[in-house]
Amino acid sequence: MDIAIICALYIFLAFTLLSLFKPKSKSNHKLPPGPYPLPIIGNIHKLGKNPHRSLADLAQVYGPIMRLKLGQITTIVISSSSMAQQVLQKQDAVFANRPVPQSTRSCDHNKYSVAWLPVGSRWRSLRKILKSHLFTAKRLDENRHLRSRKVHELIRYCEKCSQSGEAVDIGRAAFLTTLNFLSNTIFSKDMTDSYDNSEAKEFRDLVWNILVELGNPNMVDFFPIPAWIDPQGIYLRITGYSEKLIQLFDGLVNERSELKGSTNFLANISTTDMLDELLKIEQTNEIDKTQIRHLFMDLFVAGTDTTSSTVEWAMSEILRNPETLLKAKAELNQVIGKGKIIGEEDISRLVYLQCILKETVRLHPTTPFLLPRQVKEEVELCGYTIPKNSQVLVSAWAIGRNPMLWKNPLSFQPERFMDSKIDVSGHDYELIPFGAGRRMCPGLPFAMRMMPVMLGSLINCFDWELEGGIAPEELNMEEKVGITLAKLHPLRAVATGILT
Repeated sequence: MDIAIICALYIFLAFTLLSLFKPKSKSNHKLPPGPYPLPIIGNIHKLGKNPHRSLADLAQVYGPIMRLKLGQITTIVISSSSMAQQVLQKQDAVFANRPVPQSTRSCDHNKYSVAWLPVGSRWRSLRKILKSHLFTAKRLDENRHLRSRKVHELIRYCEKCSQSGEAVDIGRAAFLTTLNFLSNTIFSKDMTDSYDNSEAKEFRDLVWNILVELGNPNMVDFFPIPAWIDPQGIYLRITGYSEKLIQLFDGLVNERSELKGSTNFLANISTTDMLDELLKIEQTNEIDKTQIRHLFMDLFVAGTDTTSSTVEWAMSEILRNPETLLKAKAELNQVIGKGKIIGEEDISRLVYLQCILKETVRLHPTTPFLLPRQVKEEVELCGYTIPKNSQVLVSAWAIGRNPMLWKNPLSFQPERFMDSKIDVSGHDYELIPFGAGRRMCPGLPFAMRMMPVMLGSLINCFDWELEGGIAPEELNMEEKVGITLAKLHPLRAVATGILT
């Protein structure tokens, strides 16, 4: 047995024995209810292969605020919209920080990442830059022509597949399109290979490998094993990928700096991409190159899998529900014309398409527990005591399927949103796929441009059949849980009619 694993097991057992025999302090505090934890592993055995479903089932027994032990970590699970509002809005200040997974510590990413930094001056500065400089409507409008080219390339790829009778892997195509959406918005250039099955370029592989490692459960996060031991090798692998990705970012930043020269930044008014904007901000000392490269990591890692997965789930639900597909096609035909590619300027007029996306993220939120929160001190929540250092998970998945909030919650019914003011902006706690409060996903404005143009264009430009002649009702909708909630079996469909 490897010496590192032996050391890990030895130290783990030592810490566990100490915790078992440590005197317990008596307290009259009312802790949230939950299943009894087993020695050492706690309630990890309760999670199963689909923790979002297992914890939703447990919440039916123990209630909308529930306490578990995941290894040695006290975990509080929130499964109602009212309690989610307490955590994300009314008591947001005490629940604002996050536990830091070991994998995010590679290359010191946790010290610069807007997703994992504790609330403080550095975090506020980065959030301000994202909100006020990068994701404003004006800034996104300026470079939407770059993203438009990527949608046309997606449709041309699907057309090529249609001519050869080849099925399209919808998730993979959406992933590559999203990568190019982001790289053109940030760098004004493509960063990935074509859609063909040729050898992938390094950039795509690095982003994908990081996503895979982040989705792997890491025992260091649940048990008191010194992080440097890294028994599963996750930290070592993700560090290698991150270092290479940072080198690529550095090359792009240095290339742009040399082209423009620092004296021209503030005078240049013709720039449109995020890199130019960040280099301008750097001149004011609000951000430095280290923060810039880690911000790019956040944008690519957080923005790719979540967006492409949502498009894949939406297409899956549409192909399973022919009536929904017909209604979507009718709206697209009436508003922009049959066979045309969707532009970002068309989104506001495509009401039913927006309803489809809302219904998709209600049933299939890409991050079913959002990103975890952590309390640094003991706090009270809805009459219960939340112990110091507890991890807090808000189950957007359970809330989205709550029969007290939604009629026929397991049915895909976009029509439920037609006369509803509920949206995903973080004000309606029945539907919080992007979170809410001060730590809500800052990329929401960008995501809500990317997803409709991809989905709408795929629907409007082609007719579709499931690969192998599978009947719509037989489409496999099993899930796999990693960093996102993805389809276990990729959606493969054939574009049978070229409408463009």
